[in-house]
Amino acid sequence: MEEKIRRLVTYYIKYYGTRDPSRIAQHLSIPVFYYPLGNVAGQYKYLEHTKCIVINSDIMDENFLRIVMAHELGHALLHWKENCCFMAHKTLLSTSRIERQANKFAAELLIEDSILFEYAGSTIQQISAIENVNEELIKLKFNL
Repeated sequence: MEEKIRRLVTYYIKYYGTRDPSRIAQHLSIPVFYYPLGNVAGQYKYLEHTKCIVINSDIMDENFLRIVMAHELGHALLHWKENCCFMAHKTLLSTSRIERQANKFAAELLIEDSILFEYAGSTIQQISAIENVNEELIKLKFNL
């Protein structure tokens, strides 16, 4: 499944010329709604044969917002008939297969392959701080 996710992400990046999950969703005609969702960061819904992404309008952290959007886009493309909910723990650790897959999709989409080579010899924490990228996403991206 990891290879399928990598191929899928590579396809969409090349086809649409962007790593921005919001722009990809727009190109795919997946509506994105913003509502206050309490402690839920985002949801993917399949309603009446329509894929929908709902993002918590209270999220102020732009990096976390991109992660949530990429995660929910992952559900829309990988698990499109299942309704999914992303809790706002700001942690990507999950035991659910479909949640792990959506996290892997987000990591592949948001982090370029070259980042590990650019910072050879640096720690995950250092790369995270310099690039302003979530540590757990880096670990998922490179299977660390």
